Amino acid sequence: MVERKSLTWFLIVTFLISWPLFLAPLLFGGLEPVNKQLMTQGLWALAMWGPGIAAIITTLFIAKKPFSSLRLNTLGPKRFYLWAWFLPIVLTLVGGLLTLLFGIAKLDMNFTMIRDAMASAAGGAEVPAGVIVLAQILLAITLAPFINMLFALGEELGWRGFLLPHLMPLGQWKAILVSGVIWGFWHTPVIMQGLNYPGYPVLGVFMMIVFCVLLGTIFSWMYLNTKSPWVAALAHGSVNAVAGLPILFFQPDFNMAFGGTIAAPTAWIGMALFIAWLAWAKRLPVQSQVEETGAGLRHRPERVEG
Repeated sequence: MVERKSLTWFLIVTFLISWPLFLAPLLFGGLEPVNKQLMTQGLWALAMWGPGIAAIITTLFIAKKPFSSLRLNTLGPKRFYLWAWFLPIVLTLVGGLLTLLFGIAKLDMNFTMIRDAMASAAGGAEVPAGVIVLAQILLAITLAPFINMLFALGEELGWRGFLLPHLMPLGQWKAILVSGVIWGFWHTPVIMQGLNYPGYPVLGVFMMIVFCVLLGTIFSWMYLNTKSPWVAALAHGSVNAVAGLPILFFQPDFNMAFGGTIAAPTAWIGMALFIAWLAWAKRLPVQSQVEETGAGLRHRPERVEG
């Protein structure tokens, strides 16, 4: 049976923490654009910890369960961390290629977007654009996922570490779908301010929900196979690191809401195909079995065979 009290308090605390931080940049319209951007990024980074804080508060004071029930002391099978690290890179690449294939953007190997950005910085024009692009790519696929993981853990401790398990009495597919919808809706204030789908403040909210359902299904698959929020946090950190890399290779005048990033519909195709493969290969839904080891009992995720 779903623990309605715990779920209700989790959602209330999550939104009470995150949404004011998401909306706070609207109060600073008089700031210089650069300063406002920095403040916005800082506030939104703090908001990412809303679900995690809510999970901790609800677990300790509402459900009165031990902190260990959030499974931060669990890692699970290590191979899923490779999926978490590299799958977002592949999905982003697929989305970028489909953006070109569908004619949403045009390839620009002169890196006009980077050149224009660097021209406004002191001494920036002297740095070759290709060097900057290469440096950004290397950082995005190596260190950035692990740096971003520290912020993404705040979300994943809540969405996958708390919300998903508490929805499991509904059935695995329903739990994944509902948690994805809630995760997508949680982004509403930032989407309406132009994040991910600029120019589409209302449609963008629904697009974000679709994106979060698809991506959340993949994150849930990783979580259910490890029972650890760390794997979802790494995947989330990797997504945030590489999400916009294809844009570096496109001419600036394209509709970013529909292509170029992992949140755009062009990338949904790769995610949907991967989920279809998981279902076809009977890797999703995931069934956890208990096996006895020398150290005691532990959960061993298995593929559902029927």
